Amino acid sequence: KLKVCEDLWMSLAVGHQYSSMGTQPILCGSIPGLVPKQLRFCRNYVEIMPSVAEGVKIGIQECQHQFRGRRWNCTTINDNLAIFGPVLDKESALATRESAFVHAIASAGVAFAVTRACADGSATICGCDTRHKGPPGEGWKWGGCSEDVDFGSMVSREFADARENRPDARSAMNRHNNEAGRMSLNENMFLKCKCHGLSGSCEVKTCWWSQPDFRIIGDYMKDKYDSASEMVVEKHKESRGWVETLRPKYNYFKPPTERDLVYYEMSPNFCDPNPETGSFGTRDRICNLTSHGIDGCDLLCCGRGHNTRTEKRKEKCHCIFHWCCYVSCQECVRIYDVHTCK
Repeated sequence: KLKVCEDLWMSLAVGHQYSSMGTQPILCGSIPGLVPKQLRFCRNYVEIMPSVAEGVKIGIQECQHQFRGRRWNCTTINDNLAIFGPVLDKESALATRESAFVHAIASAGVAFAVTRACADGSATICGCDTRHKGPPGEGWKWGGCSEDVDFGSMVSREFADARENRPDARSAMNRHNNEAGRMSLNENMFLKCKCHGLSGSCEVKTCWWSQPDFRIIGDYMKDKYDSASEMVVEKHKESRGWVETLRPKYNYFKPPTERDLVYYEMSPNFCDPNPETGSFGTRDRICNLTSHGIDGCDLLCCGRGHNTRTEKRKEKCHCIFHWCCYVSCQECVRIYDVHTCK
């Protein structure tokens, strides 16, 4: 089965080799699982393939942060190889909220990383955005390098959406959520400014369009996950044959916009390991004994109970600031109770 993240992690490994060797070209054909359109894209944009894969890494890390206290938590495998597992494999995975979030955050990560690489000069085939400036405001003028999120989104769209070309409901869902992830960047772009003048007087400010920290994107997409719209699949016949489309399941709710996440299958409870759904279960997960939320031992452990062990940790303590200018600390050993699910 093809897994997008595994393919892109291979791209990342090859890309790092490319970066370190300088002239060694990326062998696009050696990346397993790429469809023909992705292979062509890789060969045409070989310079930015490391950024494409770095974007997936950013998306994975953000997914792990956002779901760190949930039953499904974007679990890492083999420590250094972080993948989303079958939740991304549209051949076997359910079309759930989790799959919607994964596609959105990975597509956003690719667009984010490519856009940033263009702005900082890491990639020479792209650069700063000169199209969306408009007239300057009062007390400031345009300067610096506005980040070209349109180019980054184009790269993400051409690469990530290349395999979503079938006339079925899952491809329609993935395309929608991929685009919602990319649009989150446009929604959160902001003017970043720098002051100029004697002693930082800020007599003149130069400003440019900048992407936010990716944590802002993660928080934004987590809200979209929580409010994702449930859809139903409809089939109708067109000249090319039977086509599946999606429509909202409930007419009394506001229909989803292009910025919202959509899904059409319910999530499993993720309590027990199930390779078919991408669930690793919650056994041995650390839980919060005092929390009544999903990260609490009652909910996270799915009613199975929890174990408690003590753990000694070395920490800095009794820190003193010395003039001028350093801080000295002692080292203390503290004992903590650690609670894990049975």
